[in-house]
Amino acid sequence: MEQDLAVDTAAAGGGDSGGARRGRGDRGGASARRAARTGGGAGPQLTYIRRRINRFEVLDEEALALIEANADTVLEEIGIEFRDDAEALALWKEAGADVKGERVRFPKGLPRSLLKTAPQVFTQHARNPERSVQIGGDATVFAPVYGPPFVRDLDGNRRYATIEDFRNFVKLAYMAPAIHHSGGTVCEPVDVPVNKRHLDMVLSHMKYSDKPFMGSVTAPERAEDTVAMAKILFGDKFVEENTVVINLINANSPMVFDETMLGAAKVYARNNQACIITPFILAGAMSPVTVAGTLTQVLAEVMAGAAFTQLVRPGAPVLFGTFASSISMQSGAPTFGTPEPSLVSYGAAQLARRLGLPFRTGGSLCAAKVPDAQAAYESANTLNATLLAGTNFVLHSAGWLEGGLASCYEKFMMDVDQLGMAQRLAEGVDLSENGQAMDAIREVGPGSHYLGCSHTQANFQTAFYRSTIADNNSFEQWQAEGEKRAESRANALARRWLESYEAPQLDPGIEEGLVDFVAKKKESMPDAFT
Repeated sequence: MEQDLAVDTAAAGGGDSGGARRGRGDRGGASARRAARTGGGAGPQLTYIRRRINRFEVLDEEALALIEANADTVLEEIGIEFRDDAEALALWKEAGADVKGERVRFPKGLPRSLLKTAPQVFTQHARNPERSVQIGGDATVFAPVYGPPFVRDLDGNRRYATIEDFRNFVKLAYMAPAIHHSGGTVCEPVDVPVNKRHLDMVLSHMKYSDKPFMGSVTAPERAEDTVAMAKILFGDKFVEENTVVINLINANSPMVFDETMLGAAKVYARNNQACIITPFILAGAMSPVTVAGTLTQVLAEVMAGAAFTQLVRPGAPVLFGTFASSISMQSGAPTFGTPEPSLVSYGAAQLARRLGLPFRTGGSLCAAKVPDAQAAYESANTLNATLLAGTNFVLHSAGWLEGGLASCYEKFMMDVDQLGMAQRLAEGVDLSENGQAMDAIREVGPGSHYLGCSHTQANFQTAFYRSTIADNNSFEQWQAEGEKRAESRANALARRWLESYEAPQLDPGIEEGLVDFVAKKKESMPDAFT
């Protein structure tokens, strides 16, 4: 499942309604101008995307109605299994579903009627209010890679991830202007006991970043720990009234929700925290090989899982998620960046909007083992489709390598650069007086050039996105500077960011409370590595 799978210093964050103090970062002068040009260097942060470009849609009304009708048939005739959770089955039976054993069949229209209470748009609050993000509507939020047990480190080694790696990726995500969210399991710290590592991971997000974050879903009691820590950070009342954590709830496709995911979903929904209901699909193995068949199954699974959150607590925030990839029909290995998953993403985004739910998909996905041309092409294909589909929450935006088995420092930095470009693209065309540039056209006239005109001089610092990774100099200059490849430049950039990292301010009393909670929880149980 998916959950198993020249630099300026960052703006210092701080405070929240729970009492942390707000810091002040470098927001002016040369650093601000550099950040505005590049969109990808550590410096003043970009807010979440408020898209000003149209969505790309691949399904017409007839096609959408057909897939919706087929999904209703799946729910009514075949059903969804809710395994090893008597409470879930009882809730469905009380709601009017046909429950036989662990199989739940749904009268036509039942899931849709339940989903009418789910919000179309909500805010996930960060401990620094300036970092809070909108989920849904015209907003897009980029979050980093999630779940890999391995890392490819800055010395070129592929090895198991550690808690130090986890903290490093949290720091890099905090410093990256075009990443709006700290994410969740940015890598799996295997040097910490399985039953305790969620405590260190959640604490790291709270301590080393002031951006929004994700909670633990690997056991209901770990979800409870996440909520308890969020209450220490934000205050009980604030958590009761607001969404401060977003969480990944995978369907065990095809058409199964297991007790682990159901248990975590119940904890978060009851506490008014957001769940991303995400079928984890490798088409051809976990769904039909066709786009329409996969979309039918995805819609059925999401409707069942999302409606369940509304049985638990009407009005709890929930997202329509999908993680859809194809497989090699020769080897059975997952493939990424291919046309069919992009079509699934486009179609699922349309279905989500018709259902009235925020949408999650995509990222910078690839099957490449190193940050090479394959990684770049596959990631670009996935990310472009993700943005154009109108995705609201983008997991795996940076750092994904090896089909999700590895988090890569160099790939992370290269992806961050692309996210800055995507954010600039989403701004659309500037049609202000300055954007129309009529004064420049009048000044230059026929046969001259624009390099020295007043309009160019006034806009040159921010006119075009400037990559932090690409080399656009002459061959001779590139050669004189050591013939560095993109991944080498990304390596150096990651090292400089980590060297210049400064933690956002956190109220000492809150930090003490969090550290004490983690220590007591760890002391209450023996280490377990399975």
